[in-house]
Amino acid sequence: MTWLRIGFVVLALSIVTLVFLPLQLVGLALNLRLRRYLPRVWHRIACRLMGIRIHVHRRVEKRRPLLLAANHASWKDILVLGAVADVVFIAKSEVADWPVFGVLAKLQKTIFVARDQKRKAGDQVNEIAQRLADGEIVVLFPEGTTSDGNRVLEIKSSLFGAAAAAVPQVPGQVVHVQPVAIAYTRVYGMAMGRYHRPIAAWPGDIELVPHLMGVLKAEAIDVEITFGDTIEFGTGDKRKILSANVAAQIRRMLIARLRGRDYN
Repeated sequence: MTWLRIGFVVLALSIVTLVFLPLQLVGLALNLRLRRYLPRVWHRIACRLMGIRIHVHRRVEKRRPLLLAANHASWKDILVLGAVADVVFIAKSEVADWPVFGVLAKLQKTIFVARDQKRKAGDQVNEIAQRLADGEIVVLFPEGTTSDGNRVLEIKSSLFGAAAAAVPQVPGQVVHVQPVAIAYTRVYGMAMGRYHRPIAAWPGDIELVPHLMGVLKAEAIDVEITFGDTIEFGTGDKRKILSANVAAQIRRMLIARLRGRDYN
């Protein structure tokens, strides 16, 4: 029965993707608003098919420009965030060459950043600033890598450089930064302990296909998304202070959700 279910999920998601693909390509070619919300519908369907149940606490900031800064445990973070808001992601350039995920990232118009190529930094910052100025919600994973989902790794203040550089280029010269905590809390309806943590987290040293199969076999994974207090980042503000504030909020919200306590 498990393999039958996996086959159904793969087939159904393939059909949905083939139906959405031409619409998204047209949206990208003509820069239609369709290209922004169609991925959200796709992500919602993908989460439903894979058994990922999303619980949202508080709301996405309404003011723009908006940068969401979230902890990062797995590729599933992209699915769940993409399912609750019309967002675009900042990803390392290597993701563009990944099979399947690279194609999907390009279709969502992900901003690819080559961190080791300083000569391209200006163009990358300008693209992020333009997307923010256009009212798009940009998602940054400031840890720079994935964790085990139980903790928040060191937040790299350098990754907020794009926000700092975007400030002079956006309306009002203020970028709104909202911390987001993503907590995988239950599997099969039971509290997720360390034994099941590899299903939720993808540290990167695990092969993608076996990990994906483990997620599909789990059938039911609960994830809690908590939106924190928005921080206004403007001219003269320090990235280190911003990163410390973001890290403190994410840690507090993540621990609260993992322990089953409400965050106020």
